[in-house]
Amino acid sequence: MNRQQSLLTARGVTDEHDRLLTADEPLAELHENCGGAVPGTLAVPELLELVREARRLNLRIARAFQAFDGEETVTGFARINPLSETQGGGCEILIENWHSMPQMPIPERDVADRMDAVDRAVAEVTGRLDARQCVRYLSASAPDGLALQEAILSAPGKVWSDYLELVGLSHSQPLHWRILDGTTCKLPGSHRNWRARLIPVGPQGAAPRGFDLLLVADEPLLSDPRTENDNVEVAHSRLIGSALTPALRQPIARIIANAETIRTRLAGPLRPEYSEYAGNIASAGQHLSGMLDDLADLEVVEAEDFTTAKDRVDLADAAQRAAGILGVRAQNRSIRIKLEKPDDPLIAVGEFRRVLQVLINLIGNAIAYSPEGSEVNVIVGEADEGKVQARIIDQGPGVDPEEAKRIFDKFERLGRDSDGGNDSGSGLGLYISRRLALAMDGDLEVIANGDDAVGAEFRFSLPGID
Repeated sequence: MNRQQSLLTARGVTDEHDRLLTADEPLAELHENCGGAVPGTLAVPELLELVREARRLNLRIARAFQAFDGEETVTGFARINPLSETQGGGCEILIENWHSMPQMPIPERDVADRMDAVDRAVAEVTGRLDARQCVRYLSASAPDGLALQEAILSAPGKVWSDYLELVGLSHSQPLHWRILDGTTCKLPGSHRNWRARLIPVGPQGAAPRGFDLLLVADEPLLSDPRTENDNVEVAHSRLIGSALTPALRQPIARIIANAETIRTRLAGPLRPEYSEYAGNIASAGQHLSGMLDDLADLEVVEAEDFTTAKDRVDLADAAQRAAGILGVRAQNRSIRIKLEKPDDPLIAVGEFRRVLQVLINLIGNAIAYSPEGSEVNVIVGEADEGKVQARIIDQGPGVDPEEAKRIFDKFERLGRDSDGGNDSGSGLGLYISRRLALAMDGDLEVIANGDDAVGAEFRFSLPGID
């Protein structure tokens, strides 16, 4: 940044999910140097912690902070102001007395130790090897690692690589442990790719007395819930929503923050493959975090006593707010959000935050599925039978009649290709959105337009005011 001894003031705004929506140049540059994008989850760990604390307590926070952007140490005084739900439910960030100065690199040994600690934390299969790399014991916490564990128990004492498949290595054992450290492998009974870590045991500089074996999966294990019956699905979603979500959210957030710190080399020099792997950890963590949000919402909308408030909601204003929240995401893909609404308020009966949630989901999907440089149309107006309606029309692939029958099913992920990389969702967004629409005495439908048509159209309707 080269702003030594400069006194800058920078402002930014986050949403209720701690995504940085807008930011002045210094803050945006710091955020991007830490691996973030606008819009995107606030990537400066020190500021993210303050924002989450302010939002959780609904209190203003004023505190000195220090961060590292990859080259320089940035210090300043941060003021975090929570915003109301009508303002988006996030926080305003104000940074005063901005200073930056060169950062001394952390020794490479310390970086390697931190990488080892990360791998130990996320490894789903762990074991101990002797000096010849023969397995002394192995334990699997992942269901698709149990077959490997059973294979070792039934035929113990072999070199660890005899029990699985090494990818990209033509030589057979014995191989020096440094050659095997970080190699990709396939486990019996697992469809995932795994990475093997061998961490030597014993005094540094001496011949290893043995090794810690860590097997780290490249992606989380996701079962297909459609293979389970409905009762099991509901039980699983409620278990995660009620019991596991609060316990998992903080560790997952910590994993994401640590992985982003490693990926952007905030801790000092790092080999490119480790930086790339840290990015994969962060992406997987963000995917899991999004799934937790969806599963928590799923539990709420499927509860027998679930109801929504009967507020007077200006549907046109809600659509404009949703488009504004997603405006930066659209700009990043050169997509224009065109909003057509009446001059006068268009009042509907519903719960404001739920209406906004549905609109953000629909417009966000439209942006993801539309090609770059295209347009998303949001048309708000009156509909039949005293209802008011928002129509969201994209220019991506159409929806054929067969897909239209299933598009609102739980965990359904249809084959509309996502130009914006939105292919890793949980398959719950449209299901939850329709449940919310129905709970507000409205509806959400998709217009089937055939295989060769361009664009999909979703219609979100709510009762109007007589």
